[in-house]
Order: sequence, then structure tokens, then C-alpha cells
Amino acid sequence: MINRRRLLAATAFAALGAAVVPASAEESTVPKNASLETLLRARTWLNAAPTHETVTGKVVLVDIFTFDCYNCQNITPNLRTLAHTKRDDGLVILGIHSPETPIEHDRHEVVQHLGTLGVTWPVAIDNDFALWKAYGIEYWPTQMLFDRRGTLQKVVIGDSQDGLVDAAVDRLLREA
Repeated sequence: MINRRRLLAATAFAALGAAVVPASAEESTVPKNASLETLLRARTWLNAAPTHETVTGKVVLVDIFTFDCYNCQNITPNLRTLAHTKRDDGLVILGIHSPETPIEHDRHEVVQHLGTLGVTWPVAIDNDFALWKAYGIEYWPTQMLFDRRGTLQKVVIGDSQDGLVDAAVDRLLREA
């Protein structure tokens, strides 16, 4: 179950211009042994389903969001930029759409809003919150960064963290 009290506190905090940002994956609720395999087993994908081949040896940024979340919408422009500028360097972006409101459960609405937001990367539909629970997610947006070996390296929660995300992506892309 979503911790609504913590979610409201984080949302209010973020609305004031600050965001809840763990310094590392160890400080978040995401299990240290979080695996991309969990995500690849998702049943429903939009914009094509990723495969082991599409993520193996790549830096993978996983964005957990819902389309009607203001804070989630704030990070989408940076994700679009990363998708276009870092793809050839080995970055793969994957999304997990975990809905908050009834309308966000509607596949047609999700497809429409992904188009409006310019989201072209694969997005898993998580209407039953199976991925949300498996990864121990508590807030929208959450971004998980996996290195080229598929090991979780960083978790970023909230918006206004583009510089932090970009620096982590660049660092992971430089690693052999």
C-alpha cells in the first residue's frame, strides 16, 4: 500500500522547491539487490518491450512515474534530452507507469499522455503496482540508475534533480 502521509509530505516538500533525494540507493527503500530482470518480466509494455539484449552492457535509467503527476512531468524534458544525447553512448531509458488516480489506469489515456509528453522509450504498465512493490517504491517520481553490469547504483526521488541524474549517468557511462 502506498504510504499516503509520506507521499503528501514529500509532495509538499517538493512543491516548495526541495526534493527528497537519497544520496545513494542504500538510503532509499529500493532493495540493494534490485534487478532489471524484475522489470523485464513486466507483462504490458508501450513503445516496444525491452529485451535482455537491449539492456545488457548498457547504463539503464528506470523512471517510475504517473502521467498526471506534476513532479513527474517536470523531469520528462531532461529524460527526453538524455534519451537523444546519450543513447549512442550506451544509455537506455525505461519507464514504469504506476497510476495514482482512476483515469491513469486507462491504457488509452496513458498512450495519449505519453505522446503529449514526448515519451518514446519503453514504458511498463504497472496498474497492479507489482513493480512498485517489488522495487519498494514510495514516491513519484523515482529514478533508478543501473550500471552496465545491471547493478543498482543510485536512486533519485523527486524532481529538480536533473543535474544529479545527469552527473550519475555520465559517471556510469564512463565506467568500463
